[in-house]
Amino acid sequence: MSASSNSKPISAKTILQMKGKDPIVCLAAYTTPIAKMANVHCDMILVGDSVGMVLHGLPSTQGVSVDMMVMHGQAVRRGADRALVVVDMPFGSYEASPEQAFETASYIMQETDCSAIKLEGGTHMAETIDFLTTRGIPVMAHVGLTPQSVKGIGGYAVQGRGEDRQRVLDDAKAVQDAGAFCVVLEMVTEELANEATALLDIPTIGIGASNQCDGQVLVVDDMLGMFQDFKPKFVKRYAHLGQAAEKAIAEFADEVRDRTFPAADHVYPDKK
Repeated sequence: MSASSNSKPISAKTILQMKGKDPIVCLAAYTTPIAKMANVHCDMILVGDSVGMVLHGLPSTQGVSVDMMVMHGQAVRRGADRALVVVDMPFGSYEASPEQAFETASYIMQETDCSAIKLEGGTHMAETIDFLTTRGIPVMAHVGLTPQSVKGIGGYAVQGRGEDRQRVLDDAKAVQDAGAFCVVLEMVTEELANEATALLDIPTIGIGASNQCDGQVLVVDDMLGMFQDFKPKFVKRYAHLGQAAEKAIAEFADEVRDRTFPAADHVYPDKK
């Protein structure tokens, strides 16, 4: 039985216990209406710092603030009473020290009532993950391509090829040993994702990785086709809502300009 087949709230422990069983379904989402839909079908909802690029038009995730994450975390939590809600800790809010990370994580959890936080980084973040998990904060880890450090790693390139393979495996093992309950594998080779999934005792959540990962995550706006000019290879478009929305907006504009909207059905006559 999958976690999504019953109405009991899903915990980090539930996700951990799904290792090697039914695939874990996760969507990155940022609003109450989408959270309400995802809550029915998904095991986890990730309030990703991708919100800065997806909804706020920022050029990267590095401009996202803690307050922005709290605002969207609160919105998602209002729509999700069953799926596990995980909130990203944004760039600059946790890297300085384990103590800084704990302060940020506890603030986010208190303000949003989320059930876990996510942070990026492998071996070098193991001490921080251990510090958080031993103090009762569930951590979702993130290795492979880490968007917050994309400037330092030279862009959005596939990770884990050639000599880089062992680094990714070491990172994945380090976050597991530090206490993370699952780990995102982003834009790593299929073979490496399969190896990491077999190696680890915690679930792997793939994005641009392999269908043999323990779960998958996509950004909801990407899979719904809200952006016509942005489509990474790993994104499958399950709908084309961006095209439909633009067509509807154009039709509205035309009807306003030729005064066919509002029509009789959309105005209020005097009572007789």
